[in-house]
Amino acid sequence: MESINLVKGYGKVKPSEYPPPPFPTAAEAAAAAAVHKRRLTIILSLTLLLTILVSALAHAYSPAPPKSNQQHRPSPSTSADSLRIVCAVTEHPESCFNSISSIKNLTERKPDPEKYLHLSLQATFRELTNVSSLPKALISKLNDPGTVSALKDCISLFDDALSQLNESAALMNVGPGESALTVMKVKDMQTWISAAMTDQDTCLEGLDEMGSPLLGEVKARVQNAKEYMSNTLAILSNMPSLLQKFGITMH
Repeated sequence: MESINLVKGYGKVKPSEYPPPPFPTAAEAAAAAAVHKRRLTIILSLTLLLTILVSALAHAYSPAPPKSNQQHRPSPSTSADSLRIVCAVTEHPESCFNSISSIKNLTERKPDPEKYLHLSLQATFRELTNVSSLPKALISKLNDPGTVSALKDCISLFDDALSQLNESAALMNVGPGESALTVMKVKDMQTWISAAMTDQDTCLEGLDEMGSPLLGEVKARVQNAKEYMSNTLAILSNMPSLLQKFGITMH
């Protein structure tokens, strides 16, 4: 019986069964090379375009470099310029500037909001001192008991207002190396200056209640003092931000 060769031909491929692929012609090779070149050009162009877009987006959305404190600070050329910056926070910037500059010759170049606050207090105290003599002068010319009584109240109220301003100014008298203003000092000064403003308003309200014909005259005379107090209070209330503008820290 003839034996069966199980291994014979298993897993072998005859060359005749799968003939080798034909070599491309010169024209076909050139066409294939052209296609490959176009594809390569398109890929490179897209890559370059994508790189440009990514770079542009990264530049557009990247955070701006932090500015130094010096860039945030105003650079006034004179003390007059820095004073105008300080007075800009008030309701009466012109009277603020005029009252302070009338006391101090603005020749220094170093901006100092605390110095201007102190000068504003001085201007307010000086103006209120001048006004405080008015009720006494008017009383000597009057026979109206109601108006006289109201003016006597004004004398007392003006004295109290001057005392409040003195207390505020005293807080700014410090020794070398000490901070003129602190958060607690600011709060105390705000309280005293607000009380001084209330004293002036109470004087005018008293004259109004008495129907005094002198109300208009007294009101006109205290107007400057009221504006100066308002200016001083505004500078004080904005002191933290003003100091920050000039690169100074309040403790």
